[in-house]
Amino acid sequence: MNLVTIERHILEQQKHFPDATGELTDLLNDVAFAAKLVRREVVRAGLVDILGFAGGTNVQGEEVKKLDLFANEKIINAIGQHGRFAVMGSEENDGIIIPPKNETGSYALLFDPLDGSSNIDVNVSVGTIFSIYKLKGEDPCKASIADCLQRGSEQVAAGYVIYGSSVVMVYTTGNGVHGFTYDPTIGEFLLSHENIVTPKTGKYYSINEGSYAQFNESTKKYLDYIKEEDPATGRPYSTRYIGSLVADFHRNLLTGGVFVYPPTTTHKNGKLRLMYEANPLAFICEQAGGRATDCKNRILDIQPSELHQRTPLYIGSEDDVLIAEQFEQGLR
Repeated sequence: MNLVTIERHILEQQKHFPDATGELTDLLNDVAFAAKLVRREVVRAGLVDILGFAGGTNVQGEEVKKLDLFANEKIINAIGQHGRFAVMGSEENDGIIIPPKNETGSYALLFDPLDGSSNIDVNVSVGTIFSIYKLKGEDPCKASIADCLQRGSEQVAAGYVIYGSSVVMVYTTGNGVHGFTYDPTIGEFLLSHENIVTPKTGKYYSINEGSYAQFNESTKKYLDYIKEEDPATGRPYSTRYIGSLVADFHRNLLTGGVFVYPPTTTHKNGKLRLMYEANPLAFICEQAGGRATDCKNRILDIQPSELHQRTPLYIGSEDDVLIAEQFEQGLR
């Protein structure tokens, strides 16, 4: 059996970029190492005092879980100590983070340390999402929030780690999407899903239908459509909704389907974070042949104006997302 570690695979991917210096390779290895640290605590969460709320709220106004704080701290410490990132942004922090050693880094890292953490107490899959950008300026010591507020199309790498029945890390550098499963017996992420291609159409839809009363009429019509019986178009679709974005996205990426988080009467601009969730997953989705939109714009084309900007998100199999767009735009 040919075992390919994530480190070896990243080095092989580097060969596709003749001008590569190897710096991005080191960055991705840092992220993989940080994921191992988070994974160690996630799988032990019920055995140590790390479940439940830490008290207080984060910048999003949400109650903070103890494991949120732990994951955030571990990622900042594990990645920031090497000085390869000049600036970082976390969903848990109000402003940007300048690591102690930022004199050599020429990249910006944005991350959601523990997506879906509200599910951790009941042993449901959670994840880490990350996004990497090249600095806009040449001097790392002058890195600023402007280096983080770049369009998603300017990402040089993105990925996520899902902590479930197994731990899987998926990443892209713009040359396909690749997945790795963690083998705890040797402490390595091993290639398990090479060149992931998402189906053009799927059979699942993922949406929080508990908010149905808050959806606009276009969204309600779309939901009625995908629940109608029509064998020619593969309808009705089956509902699959975990409430952990990484887990829902990962399933649909592999099997086909659409994830929808529309605007609601309480979240008119959507609820998901453009920089920490939508952009990295949209990059991955498009690299796998899928589509990601807010139903007005391609997600990767949105110019962000703030670090914690929110957005609606329709993401998944290309044909399924196109149909959702048509309903939201009043074309159906």
